[in-house]
Amino acid sequence: MNDPSSIDLQQRLRLYAQLLRLHKPIGIYLLLWPTLWSLWIAAAGFPDIDVSLVFVLGVILMRSAGCAINDYADRDIDRHITRTRERPLTRGAVTPKEAVWLFVGLSLVAFALVLQLNLLTMELSVVAALLAASYPFMKRYTHLPQIVLGMAFAWSVPMAYAAQTGGIESNAWLLYCATVVWVVAYDTMYAMVDRQDDLQIGVKSTAILFGPYDRQIIAGLQLTFIVLLVSIGVRCTFSFTFYTGVTVAAVLCLYQQWLLKDRQPAHCFKAFLNNHYVGMAVFAGIFGHYQFS
Repeated sequence: MNDPSSIDLQQRLRLYAQLLRLHKPIGIYLLLWPTLWSLWIAAAGFPDIDVSLVFVLGVILMRSAGCAINDYADRDIDRHITRTRERPLTRGAVTPKEAVWLFVGLSLVAFALVLQLNLLTMELSVVAALLAASYPFMKRYTHLPQIVLGMAFAWSVPMAYAAQTGGIESNAWLLYCATVVWVVAYDTMYAMVDRQDDLQIGVKSTAILFGPYDRQIIAGLQLTFIVLLVSIGVRCTFSFTFYTGVTVAAVLCLYQQWLLKDRQPAHCFKAFLNNHYVGMAVFAGIFGHYQFS
């Protein structure tokens, strides 16, 4: 075990970056795409630059804060899981107190950014912080931590609408539901990577809850996600460009199902990572609609 007090500033900052997973930006991407979908739809293709900047920076800050509090919550669990046992907090290179202070500091900076926005967005940000702080502890009490993560990741949707328009219309809640469903699907893939380790140490997840029906349930969630996106497109009278993006996303979901067929951890992880392109395809469809219609 490393002695944190013996590490110089440059090494410490490098360890903090590892704790915050800045070298693995997939979490930032997956949180960013629904935020961008919402900003573009709420602003009819022309979101306010200042609002967009606040949300992009907020995504980076809150995802990083989430990693810090997640590793704090899981510090005694991660050492038993092959994929996570070398994380800085688990191996003793970063202290639990440092992780908590990073979470608090990053959350405060994110809240300072939200203070530049309207009152409704500020009120919604409190819910976002509570969801981010509670999610890491859910796997001890329920097999549905992925739903809490979905609620946390999707909360950027009503926040983006509130910041851009001053209110939250019904389409925002449809997009919120679509995002929750999408997150549950891809985070179940992620949980499938650690399923055997989690079973041995008693950690709960939807991957364990779904058992042998995991692929079928993920497929159902993916289908629901696509149907909700199409419903939003119909309500917003989107053009063919949007549906092209949704079609690409649907094809990528089929590819993920193919990757999941043997339930090999490496293939499950690859399927999880592929969701970055799902989010990108949907955004490309939204962006294209407003640019070319």
